[in-house]
Amino acid sequence: MERLTQQEEEIMLYFWRSGPSFIREIVNKMPEPRPPYTSVASVVRNLEKKTYLSPLKLGNSIQYRPQIEECDYKRYFLGGVVRNYFTGSYKEMVSFFVKDRKLSKEELQELMDIIDKES
Repeated sequence: MERLTQQEEEIMLYFWRSGPSFIREIVNKMPEPRPPYTSVASVVRNLEKKTYLSPLKLGNSIQYRPQIEECDYKRYFLGGVVRNYFTGSYKEMVSFFVKDRKLSKEELQELMDIIDKES
């Protein structure tokens, strides 16, 4: 799975949340000031080349469908972060966020509760 640029990730988020869509629909969902249609279309073409989106011709228009699930991309991306920055240890990653005060004691307890429920 090829890593996405920030622009590509932003566009993919719209597709993941909206499902199959036309470029115009994605542009219309973006906040003002909206990027030009041609800029979004260029990013969509790149996503198609990277096989994140597949085109479906409907009349004179093309609808694009996500080919990779958002959760699969997150799992892949986060796995790479943990491997590259935390020596493959999720414990080290959580410890980093606790020490950096990005994760509070209450949030850590919530995570513990989730773990208990899943066990």
